[in-house]
Amino acid sequence: MNFQDSILKGIQDAFASSFQATIPLEQLSLAPTKKEFEGSYTFVVFPFLKQSQLGPEATATQLGTYLKTNVAAVKDFNVVKGFLNLVVAQEEWIQLFKQVYSSATLGQLPSNGQKVMVEYSSPNTNKPLHLGHLRNNFLGYSVAELLKASGYEVVKANLVNDRGIHICKSMVAYEHFGNEETPASSGLKGDHLAGKYYVLFDSHYKAQQKGLMEGGQSEEDAKKNAPLLLEAQEMLRKWEDQDPEVIGLWNKMNGWVYEGFAATYKRMGVDFDVTYYESNTYLLGKDIVEEGLSKGVFFKKENGSVWVDLTEEGLDEKLVLRGDGTSVYITQDMGTADLKYQDHQINKSVYVVGNEQDYHFDVLFKIMRKLGRSYGPGLYHLSYGMVDLPTGKMKSREGTVVDADELMEEMVATAAHHTKELGKIEGFTEAQATELYEMLGMGALKYFLLKVDPKKRMLFNPQESIEFQGNTGPFIQYSHARIAAILRKAEQIGVNLSADSFANLSELAETESALIQLLNDFERKIKMAAEEYSPAILAQYLFDLAKEYNRFYAELPIFHEKDSQLQSFRVALSLQTAKTIKRGMSLIGIQVPERM
Repeated sequence: MNFQDSILKGIQDAFASSFQATIPLEQLSLAPTKKEFEGSYTFVVFPFLKQSQLGPEATATQLGTYLKTNVAAVKDFNVVKGFLNLVVAQEEWIQLFKQVYSSATLGQLPSNGQKVMVEYSSPNTNKPLHLGHLRNNFLGYSVAELLKASGYEVVKANLVNDRGIHICKSMVAYEHFGNEETPASSGLKGDHLAGKYYVLFDSHYKAQQKGLMEGGQSEEDAKKNAPLLLEAQEMLRKWEDQDPEVIGLWNKMNGWVYEGFAATYKRMGVDFDVTYYESNTYLLGKDIVEEGLSKGVFFKKENGSVWVDLTEEGLDEKLVLRGDGTSVYITQDMGTADLKYQDHQINKSVYVVGNEQDYHFDVLFKIMRKLGRSYGPGLYHLSYGMVDLPTGKMKSREGTVVDADELMEEMVATAAHHTKELGKIEGFTEAQATELYEMLGMGALKYFLLKVDPKKRMLFNPQESIEFQGNTGPFIQYSHARIAAILRKAEQIGVNLSADSFANLSELAETESALIQLLNDFERKIKMAAEEYSPAILAQYLFDLAKEYNRFYAELPIFHEKDSQLQSFRVALSLQTAKTIKRGMSLIGIQVPERM
């Protein structure tokens, strides 16, 4: 039993002894004490005033008096209204650090026997990835890593939107204006080449609309009758009929795009265990419609269309199959949900998709639960807010998106400029410096996009993200490099880092016990971040840890400390902090440097 458990048991005993009240342990919890008050942990008494039959301050005082007398871990206490702040005895922190320091499973909770799929990225093959995709991919990858660390078996999935009218638009434009251009001949990545023709389609389509309107057609008719759009619609019909020429062009252009995506994903540092393609899944789901009709979950209208009534669930009626027997998006999504379960026997399925799809996923999940799917309760939409830039909103049709490749390149260049200015690459070879710039640039980008709660819309500021001060990736990376330098020096002078070397330590400074408290909180933060699907929780923890370490470093000597036992302890504390930062940053997809 660690001392937090013994304090909670003491609180339970105090209620029994002082108030003759039985309170289950799972109803009791401690929170870290706010910085402005003395103490390490706080117990909030307000929920238990019914049991004590006293006011909040009298209740807290009686509990505190009992704990100070009966629980060795509690050295002292103070009461602020209904908040009981507990001061932990020094020897308890030292014992706790020894436990944390000797743990063989840093940042990895035991298996919970559950399997979860995290689906993210989901790009269209008619354009390159953009800033919004960066937030999506970083979120999906990090949530997958957090779930893995908290005990889940995880399958990372990507559902590629490789068919449909938008893909045909790029293909039609290439047929008209491509002149057999290839990635090799153009010097463009394949996904950028496809995106070029998507933009070209839109500009020529608008010109055709304008011409038709000048000829007397209404705007609505002109949009429908523009020859390029009619060609794209015809090409989609041919694709569905497996026309060899259309399929050949589709395979060629998609092949270029996949090569481009692979390079972008590699630089992003994200990966997938399984990839699904909409071209293979778009016909799925019709058998589920039949099943839903037979179960009375769906109903048919006079025109033959099939619907689900979700009014009891607070929604409306939703179309699941058209009258002509063709699918809608929800049809194939039902089929894909079943396919994912058949392939992987998952307990949970997390869809990382922007908040403009909130309604769609609400409908899908309610349908699958009404159909009685065993995985239904575990369906979750990780709905995230859009990313804006100081220049405003992005539109891919008009070619005004912030391209992911260009932004990553710009971030690494900014990191290089900033690092050179600050003189942090002394003694580096060119290859080492290049590796550091990549690490800092990508770390700044990922951290800035992940430190914000996923549900919030956010403004991305590239300059702010790269700073070495404040709540940024480079600040935490620099803190790790500082500790790595301390550890190298400790090794050179032969500092003993075994727990035995500080076995008789009895006194700690306040910043040392604060650092131990934070280190002990690591796995709880991982679990919380995984349960709430929010890497922002872990990002904030890592910033707090780096900040606390820097305070410790500024206030206390390490190599000028004359007491060898205290010196060994402080180096060991530094080592544990470095390990925690490295492991924590890896869970949000960020590498940390050993030198800067």
